[in-house]
Amino acid sequence: QVQLEESGGGLVQAGDSLRLSCAASGGKFDMLALGWFRQGSGKEREFVAATSWSGGKTHYADSVKGRFSISRDNSKKSVYLQMNSLKPEDTAIYYCAAEVDTSSVRDYIYGMDYYGKGTLVTVSS
Repeated sequence: QVQLEESGGGLVQAGDSLRLSCAASGGKFDMLALGWFRQGSGKEREFVAATSWSGGKTHYADSVKGRFSISRDNSKKSVYLQMNSLKPEDTAIYYCAAEVDTSSVRDYIYGMDYYGKGTLVTVSS
C-alpha cells in the first residue's frame, strides 16, 4: 500500500508560480510511476502530468504543457509539480498519484492506483 501526502497549495494571482510537493511512504518508491491529477469545482478529475520510475519520461496534458513541470527525487521519495504562468482555470484540488510502473507514461492519463487527499490551488484573476 502506498500513501501519498501533498503540500504546497494556496491562493495565488494569475501569472504567479507555485510548487506542489508530494511525499510517499509504503511500497518501493523507485518502482513507481508518479503523477498529478486535478479536479475543479463541478468538474471531473483530469490528468495533469506523469513521470516514469526513473524520471526519464514525462507526459503532460495539453492544457499545462509548457507551463507545468513534473519532477521526482527518489532519494527523498518525493514528486513535485512546478506550476508557472498560472491561470484562473488552473484552480482545482491537485492530487498526487502513483502506480507500479508497468505502462507507457502516456497510459496514466486514464488514472493511477493510489491517490493522496489533495491540496487546493486557487488562482485569482
